[in-house]
Amino acid sequence: MVRVLRRSLLALVATAGLAACTSEKPPKEEKKTTTPAGTSEFEFNRGGDRALPTKVWLPTADGARPLIYFSHGLTSQPDDYAELLTAWQAAGFVVAAPKYPHTWNQAPAYNADDIVNQPADAQHVITEVLKALPGRIDPDRIAAAGHSAGAITTIGLFSGSRDERLKAGVLIAGRQMPQPAPFTGTPSPLLFVQGKLDETVTYEQAYGAYNEVTWPKGFLEIPQGNHLPHRDQPAVVAATTTDFWRWALDGDETAKQRLPQDASSAGTAALTSTF
Repeated sequence: MVRVLRRSLLALVATAGLAACTSEKPPKEEKKTTTPAGTSEFEFNRGGDRALPTKVWLPTADGARPLIYFSHGLTSQPDDYAELLTAWQAAGFVVAAPKYPHTWNQAPAYNADDIVNQPADAQHVITEVLKALPGRIDPDRIAAAGHSAGAITTIGLFSGSRDERLKAGVLIAGRQMPQPAPFTGTPSPLLFVQGKLDETVTYEQAYGAYNEVTWPKGFLEIPQGNHLPHRDQPAVVAATTTDFWRWALDGDETAKQRLPQDASSAGTAALTSTF
């Protein structure tokens, strides 16, 4: 009888212990925040009326990748350049492009003169994108590009509003500000893309800005191109700019060697460079 009671007590204790173990909540798994390839939207704001909704194209490439910051032209928006920007994304680059508060195509208070404030907007967005995408962007490999007023904005980032984080730039139909400041700071390779028939930003204005650059530089001339050379010759512009990024941001010397061929492959453009 004593032995039976003892066995019953031991069984009770064991059962109670098992119940205690199984009733404990399992440890919580640490949540991992990942941003998949594709596009993401961010609502940045520099203060006041300077809302900067930003679209980011993320590549499938693993690890920290270079960032290309893109500025749109007057009465435009980032999606208008999707064909070119997705080509850069497919090549493994992160691309971030905001809508500028007073110059995009649905700006509630449109003001073309507001481009003088856009370099500061650009610097703010770059900072915020780095915060929003930790681990996805290499902060030592950041570049800037833009079209028309966006190219003027980009030139500002290499001159009067120099952002030393920038390692390279692409200027599509770009010129300097009306009161230009000299290119300054650490030398960074710049590639100009210009249609020779452009009447909005003339060939002479673009080449004048190019002549002011004392760093490694290139000038992709499209003889029959107008103000939208990336649409006049999309394949040429995409191939040339992509290999430029591969060289300038990834250190790919083979891509650098391909640049003249990229530019002239269709017989519709030519590259002058001191790269």
